[in-house]
Amino acid sequence: MQELELLAPARNLDIGIAAIDCGADAVYLAGPAFGARQAAGNPIEDIEKLCRYAHRFGVRIFLTLNTLIYDDELETARKMAHEAEDAGVDAFIVQDLAVLKFGLKVPLHASTQCAIRTPEKARMMESLGFSRLVLERQLSLDTIRAIRQATSCELESFVHGALCVSYSGNCYLSEYLSGRSANRGQCIQACRSLYDLEEETAPGKFRRIGRNKAYLSLKDLSLKTRLAELSDAGICSFKIEGRLKSRSYVTNAVREYSLALDDIQAPRTSFGSVSGGFTPDTSKTFNRDFTSLYIDGKRSKWSSLDSAGHLGEEVGKVISVSRAGGEMTVRLGTSGTDGIPALHNGDGFAFISPGGSLTGFRGSVCQGNMILARSVDGISAGMTLYRNIDSSFEKKLETSPCKRQLHASVKLSFTDTSLLATAESEDGRTVSLELPFQPGTAENQERMLSLLKTQIGKSSGIWAFTLEGIEAGQLPLLPVSFINSVRRGLAAELDSLPCNSRPLASGTVSAEKISSPLTYKDNVANTIAAEILKERGAEISEKAYEISHREGAELMRSKYCVRSQLGLCPGKKPREDAKPLFLVNNGRRLRLSFDCTQCEMTVSAASDIGLKTPGTPS
Repeated sequence: MQELELLAPARNLDIGIAAIDCGADAVYLAGPAFGARQAAGNPIEDIEKLCRYAHRFGVRIFLTLNTLIYDDELETARKMAHEAEDAGVDAFIVQDLAVLKFGLKVPLHASTQCAIRTPEKARMMESLGFSRLVLERQLSLDTIRAIRQATSCELESFVHGALCVSYSGNCYLSEYLSGRSANRGQCIQACRSLYDLEEETAPGKFRRIGRNKAYLSLKDLSLKTRLAELSDAGICSFKIEGRLKSRSYVTNAVREYSLALDDIQAPRTSFGSVSGGFTPDTSKTFNRDFTSLYIDGKRSKWSSLDSAGHLGEEVGKVISVSRAGGEMTVRLGTSGTDGIPALHNGDGFAFISPGGSLTGFRGSVCQGNMILARSVDGISAGMTLYRNIDSSFEKKLETSPCKRQLHASVKLSFTDTSLLATAESEDGRTVSLELPFQPGTAENQERMLSLLKTQIGKSSGIWAFTLEGIEAGQLPLLPVSFINSVRRGLAAELDSLPCNSRPLASGTVSAEKISSPLTYKDNVANTIAAEILKERGAEISEKAYEISHREGAELMRSKYCVRSQLGLCPGKKPREDAKPLFLVNNGRRLRLSFDCTQCEMTVSAASDIGLKTPGTPS
């Protein structure tokens, strides 16, 4: 069976360590720059600390160097990459092909930003020397199997977290609207904005058919119950999204998915076991409801139309709101057969205002069906109230951390005056320790044996020991302090040796020609990337959109379809009488086009409506 890896996100050092303690086999995070989440950078010093901690368990650290790089940034990026390599990172997650020429010794993984969604693209990326491919999220199991058959390198798949509506790496909406490129780590998340939906009834004439909905916002991905199928299809690394998410979100998701991977009963890529902690529940932390997306090759209701934020669980209908002195008292009635769930002081609540926006507040006092809170506008009788922060659950996450330990078996061999203790760790490290002691036989042999098992079997640091065997004629009389010093000494000796980490696959360069011309969608942003592609015979007709700003460019392409979401899908053959659809926000009109033969929707620029200076989505 192939070894499986749970890959966790980390915004910073603290979250990275917490993810490892909860069962992550690998952690990905950004360095000081060139990461696709600009707000999640980390200094090299913190990366080095995380590598030291992770490598004790054979956990891998991947650095996200996954933005497009301009020519005047290449040297800075190269220097940063080498500093991160020296700090101990195990691989780089890469979008820009120029990194292939940085002279790095560790493996390179092709980011999901490389838009890998066909066997042909997968073969090309493997031929360039990438050892792992991070696949597009909007793939079916059948397509994943086809990619597995076409390539020999490792395959990584997202299994949980936020979803981009566009194919990864080919979203240019943020750049078009604001000059802040998603391919440069600056996405404004225009897909989470509220839009009006219009249809064109005649040239230049529009009729609004929907108002203030998050038409481009997808629910969050959850494939916890599909991990075995993904593994059978060829996935070896299961990735959780969330480098901007909180510690509680990351630890909760990592623990839940680590337990789910354990159920597959396949070997993991790292060592150690997790004990204690909390009972995970990903429905309790930030989510937009969940979808399995296109894994079955079918569409369903993927969009979080009513809200792009975290609504949480429905708790009831508002039956009254009273206000006094800057505070409000909200009383709830049941909205279902289960009644109102137990509420706690400090819980967070949310409701959708008549205008479509999500408004939240904290309950200072929660008793039964009554919530006392600071007054907020917009809430009224008849609305549905949701709980999006369960303070009791959050407290458990904070006060009940998981503990990760490595296991080692111990054997003791006694002479009349000395003890030889040997230990072997689960990753294959072996150490020995010889200590003298005062001669003397224990009068109660059973009690001495029990004491040895108990004291040696305790933990020291990250080590959990088990006494496996004793060679002795008669057990000597040993004080507890001596036995404890044996255990601590073995732990120190094991700590002094590097973990026998499982090797990470390395890439191999091979010949693979490029026959079709490359366009702005191929994201060629610098001369080194261009040279690499030209060596493969590629004709580069356009530079990256961020440089060319091609007029009439396709700003998004997706398996998600607004028509399908609204029940208007005509099937493989488009209706001749279907009217053009547009999304409108803040004076910008976006055209929706439908490639029904491929079951894909595209978004492109249509027009600005009476704006002297175009703005960004509200």
